[in-house]
Amino acid sequence: METSMRVGLVADDDAYFRMAVGTILTRQLGFSRVVEAASLDEALDCLGDNVETSAALFDLAMPGMRTPTNLRAVRECFPQTRVAVISGSSSRRDILLALEAGVHGYMLKSLSIGDLTNALQTVFAGSIYVPPSLAEVDLAQEEAMGEIAEEPPAAPHEPVHALTPRQQNVLDLLIQGKSNKEIALALGLGEGTVKIHMAAIFRYFGVNNRAAAAVAGARPYPNRRRLLLSA
Repeated sequence: METSMRVGLVADDDAYFRMAVGTILTRQLGFSRVVEAASLDEALDCLGDNVETSAALFDLAMPGMRTPTNLRAVRECFPQTRVAVISGSSSRRDILLALEAGVHGYMLKSLSIGDLTNALQTVFAGSIYVPPSLAEVDLAQEEAMGEIAEEPPAAPHEPVHALTPRQQNVLDLLIQGKSNKEIALALGLGEGTVKIHMAAIFRYFGVNNRAAAAVAGARPYPNRRRLLLSA
C-alpha cells in the first residue's frame, strides 16, 4: 500500500482516543491525513466524501453502531479499504461477529501504544489481527457462552440490528420512490454515502434490490418512526 497519500478514518465517540489513534497513524504508520467521526452515521458520511480512504477504524460502542453488522456494508462498498475494530469489548461474540462482517482486524483498547501500533501494522500489511485471547477458551468461558446461546432473542422493541437515524431517512425517501441522486440532494449527502446506507438497509431487511427494500420498509419494523420524511 502506498504511503504518500494514505488517508485514515478513526470513528469513535471519544475525542481523546480519536486523537491518540490519529497520532499513531500519522507519526508511526505514515498516513498523510486522518479524518475523525464520532458516530456511525458521521463515519459513513466521511467515507462517502473520502473514497480514497485506505484504512477505517471503528469503535463498537459509538452511537449508531450497536453491532458490527453495519461494517459489512462498508466492506462491500469499499473493498480496497482496510477495515478494523478498536474496541473496549473483549467479548468473544463481538470479536466473531466483527470477523464475520469481514473486518481485517479486531484490537482491544487496553493494548499498549506499542502493541496497538504493531497490530495496526499487521492489518495494513495485509494480514488479519485478532486478540490472542480468542484462542484461549477455558471451561468457564464455554459454559458462559452456552448460557448466552440459550438466551431468548431480543424483544421486538429492542432490535439487535437497528437502522441508524440517517439510514431511516434514506429509507423514508426510498419508499417515496426517490433515486440515489435525489436522496443525496434531499439529505445533503454524497451519492457514495447514500450507496453505503443503501447497502446497510439491504442487509437489515435481507433483500438485494431497491424495490424489495422499499416494500419491506413500508411495513412495520422494530425501530421505524411513525412519520416519514415529507417529499
